[in-house]
Amino acid sequence: MHGRRLRATVVGLLALALAACGSPTSNSPESPTAATRTVQHAMGTTEIIGTPQRVVVLDTGELDSVLALGVTPIGAVAADANGGLQSYLADRTRDVQVVGTIGEPNLEAIAALRPDLILSNKARHEALYPALSRIAPTVFAEKVGVAWRENLELAGTALGRSEQAARVLADYRSKATETGRRFGDPAAVTVSMVRFNPGTVRLYGRGSFIGTVLADAGFARPPAQQVDKTFVEISPEQIAQSDADLLFYAAFGDGGRSGQEQVVGGPLWPKVPAVAAGRAHEVSDDLWYLGIGPIAADLVLDEIADHAPQSDQAKPAAGSAPINQ
Repeated sequence: MHGRRLRATVVGLLALALAACGSPTSNSPESPTAATRTVQHAMGTTEIIGTPQRVVVLDTGELDSVLALGVTPIGAVAADANGGLQSYLADRTRDVQVVGTIGEPNLEAIAALRPDLILSNKARHEALYPALSRIAPTVFAEKVGVAWRENLELAGTALGRSEQAARVLADYRSKATETGRRFGDPAAVTVSMVRFNPGTVRLYGRGSFIGTVLADAGFARPPAQQVDKTFVEISPEQIAQSDADLLFYAAFGDGGRSGQEQVVGGPLWPKVPAVAAGRAHEVSDDLWYLGIGPIAADLVLDEIADHAPQSDQAKPAAGSAPINQ
């Protein structure tokens, strides 16, 4: 049903998109003398004229990335129909119009904003690319999550802010290293990531956004999470596999929160050694799992550092600065 509805929407909006593209207005940021750049991306190449001023982003990672580069988009999608944009970005997104959800972007609302650049990724929206590219120049990353650093660089290229993207990544890598050092030898510290989703428990591996942040800080992972994929699913009865020196857990949506309550309130959770020792910490799903960008990574590192041993050797290096905050 959803596939048929999506295809109908795409076909119905092609005419609208073509009309929008064929009717330039006087407030368009483009000019006949503006430089044209060709950007290579997951769907081919896209020509971008001048510096984009009206940007629409269709995933949480793209929203985080453009804000880190100093660009406030005019439109963005919510993670799901029950929520708005990421709460940790609330101060930066007050004037950003929500144009649907990641699963179902509202193409009519996007076209009405008359964007001059659309950013998303092939993993989420490959089927929508023809319609989107008729609304405005559209640039797609290949993947989500594990590729967030490369996606930031691509956003920087599309926005004409490659140098700024490089600086943001350099600052992030420096902070990740310093965060790891606060734990002495981070390679000797295992960190576990647990996410409660509707009907399932997920242990997040190296092939995820949070997996890359932990790796960049030098932390080890417990055996069940030493995998290159995004996550592995376990049953509530297998929750002992989540044990580590540090355990962080979150829930996605109402269904995930219900599952979390059942597991955390059950008899097996208190028996996990990390839980029994007070080393299990609930965190924001919005930030740790949905952020998928440099601002989220920066804030996650701050929260991890809060659990470092308190010693003179565990102090952050002088000059450490948050990413574009």
